[in-house]
Amino acid sequence: MTDIVESAETSTLLDELTRMPGREDPYPRYHRLREISPLVRAEDGALVATRYADCAAITRDPRLGHMPSHMLDFVSPGWNDHPALRQLFTSILTINPPDHTRLRRLVSSSFTARRVQALRPTITQMVDDLLDEMSGETDFVTAFAFPLPVNVIGELLGIPPADRAQFQHLVRDWTQVLEQINPAVLETADPAAATIRAYLSDLAADRRSAPRDDLISALVLAEEDGEKLTEDELLTMAGLLFAAGFETTTNLLANSLVALLHNPDQLALLRDKPEIAREAVDELLRYDTPVQLLTRVAWEDVEIGGIAVSGGDRIVAYLGAGNRDPQRFPDPDRLDLTRPDNGPLSFGGGIHYCLGAPLARMEAEIAVPALVRRFPELRLAGDPVRRNSLTLRGYTSLPVNTGS
Repeated sequence: MTDIVESAETSTLLDELTRMPGREDPYPRYHRLREISPLVRAEDGALVATRYADCAAITRDPRLGHMPSHMLDFVSPGWNDHPALRQLFTSILTINPPDHTRLRRLVSSSFTARRVQALRPTITQMVDDLLDEMSGETDFVTAFAFPLPVNVIGELLGIPPADRAQFQHLVRDWTQVLEQINPAVLETADPAAATIRAYLSDLAADRRSAPRDDLISALVLAEEDGEKLTEDELLTMAGLLFAAGFETTTNLLANSLVALLHNPDQLALLRDKPEIAREAVDELLRYDTPVQLLTRVAWEDVEIGGIAVSGGDRIVAYLGAGNRDPQRFPDPDRLDLTRPDNGPLSFGGGIHYCLGAPLARMEAEIAVPALVRRFPELRLAGDPVRRNSLTLRGYTSLPVNTGS
């Protein structure tokens, strides 16, 4: 057994990740943290893991879970009075078994592989339509990376096309609480979360009276072993699926394009061999993952990376760091779309493995090869603007020139 490291250097590295430019390029800091120790302690007491094997184990170990309500009351007093926190902390993203098991079973009965695969022709057409509208200098986030996934998840859920665009800023305001929780953040996050919930409440009421072939209707009707989603569970689930359905995929598409433009040999390879799309998306997910970290709590004494962890300790698994671990990925800072034995941590693992992973993968596998084929002269037209966030890593603006 070795000791948990807490030093001036680790504090400095972790502090830099909370600010720009540390968030612009966190990977050198991840490398240094990984060299220092399997686990380091942050100033707030949380333990930080940066090695692939440890991060993978953290996502799967049943002795590690999400923060129970009595701990939430201590860490975020009054959380239940804030719509933004209540809808996050009671969602399938952050609850534990047995409630998580029941909700996941009910949602999985509606959010099926068949329903996702049925969207493939629709996604292909959406991609073509958006590419048809791109010409000359444009912002890739505004023109493509946001409208594609928001329309895909909107189509899946049954949100009318005219209503979808309003949710970009609402979801971004709400998901600020994933990064930090303070009065200033809650001042914008709470009304955003309340607006989203009110909209979905009206939509669910409409589907109860007149069901359609969409996921909202399926969730309204979902039943297994005599159990159904309560109204509160339904609205919380629909809000999470909608927000996660486009926020992370928008980041995946933008991160992928920047990575390819900075590695023209790999961009040319994908253009010439679109059949490697699945392997390419795995590598793009690994290289600059849209979700950089997740948090767990030890429910009992455990061992991580040869270090004893006490029950009650909070643990942060830096998935983005694990995805650049040289012990798992040779030459990890190199983008290699044909990398063998890939296995990125980007969708988490265990019982909380991302429900929407197959949909996000399919969108990227269709969209990215089509984009680079359509615009062989595609290039940056200015400096991309990173969002000021580490947990959700992406861009707020990505100016490009299509060359057409």
